[in-house]
Order: sequence, then C-alpha cells, then structure tokens
Amino acid sequence: MDVPEFFSLFIEKLTANLKKPLPGETAQMMMEAFTAGYLGVRPTEQTRKSAVLMLLYPFKNEIYFTLILRNSYDGFHSGEIGFPGGRYEQGDEDLIQTALREAQEEIGLRADEVKVLGTLTETYIAPSDFLVLPVVGYLPYRPDLMPDPREVQQIFEAKLNYFSDPKILGCAKIRIPGDVVLTPYYELNGYKTWGATAKMIRELLTVVHRDDP
Repeated sequence: MDVPEFFSLFIEKLTANLKKPLPGETAQMMMEAFTAGYLGVRPTEQTRKSAVLMLLYPFKNEIYFTLILRNSYDGFHSGEIGFPGGRYEQGDEDLIQTALREAQEEIGLRADEVKVLGTLTETYIAPSDFLVLPVVGYLPYRPDLMPDPREVQQIFEAKLNYFSDPKILGCAKIRIPGDVVLTPYYELNGYKTWGATAKMIRELLTVVHRDDP
C-alpha cells in the first residue's frame, strides 16, 4: 500500500522526536485541573497499570487519530472521551501489548497491522488509581473500525491539528463521584475532553511540534 508522502514525512519526524527526552509533566500540566480533591495524590505500589493507544493515520491529506466515547456506568470514567485502552492483564507481554489488545477489543482494530513508534509519559489517574502508558502507533491507511457496544458508545475520528486551535479550549466544573473538578478541556463534537486524555493530547502535540518555529 502506497503511503502518502506527507504522512511518511510526519511519521519520520515523530519517530525522531519520540527518541528525544519527553516534555512529560511540563506539557501535561497545561491541561491539569485547577481544583480537585485528588491533586497532589501520587501512585503507590498498589496502583494498577494500564495503557492506551494513540493511533495516527492519514485521511484526505490530514493526520487523524481515534478517540472513543465510553458507555455510561457506575464509575469514575463513565461517559468520558478517551483513547482506546485498558488495564494490564497477566497474559500481556508488556503494556504496549495491553494497548494493542484493548484497542482491538474496543474498536475492532487489526492490532497486528499497527506500527508502534514509541510511548509518551505515563499519566496517573488518581480517582481510579491507574497509571496509564500512552502508546503511539500508526497505520498507513484509514482503518475500518467497529465499536464494542459493551464498552464504547461512539468512535471519533479527530484531526490532529484540530487540537492546536485555541478556540476549542475551555474551562468547566465537571462532576465526578465524590468531587467537583474545575479543569481545562478540549471541546470535541459537543463533548469535553479533559483529564488524562487531554494531558496526553497536549504532550503529543508538544512532541510533534518540538522543532517547529
């Protein structure tokens, strides 16, 4: 399959940038909550490991990635926008395999065709006590995806450059079990993308544009 030249150049640049020191919390803090009961809480030995997949691909001369709207349930991440992913299981070789396996289960992705470029900085989600590894991968084509109705309400295909537009940034009070969080967010299709997902997007953008003027 022929890969568009613009996408090949993008992947080449991103691969090189991921090998450099990551911006980490410096970038992520731009999307950190202003007030929340969990601020300052750190992971412990009991903190659970998980991973998500940040899947990049070309479509109509643009670079896209995939986000999901999770189903509503009795828990901290009910009805939230996020990347496909989930908790590490004993049968997983590592957290990269966790991200690929979960993405295959949640959105019907052909995980064996994904090319993994690297990872971003682990992000701690204090309310649910998960330490999440963002895995960056790509496909040279637009995937045909199917949401798992047990976990995923909707799949969003988002342009990477969309998140560089300051007009989509906002700030809101968001209610979670046992707390009300005042936080920045990205607006996407009428939904608020905030928390760990927003932090990961912010770090990815920082890595992508590391050497830009």
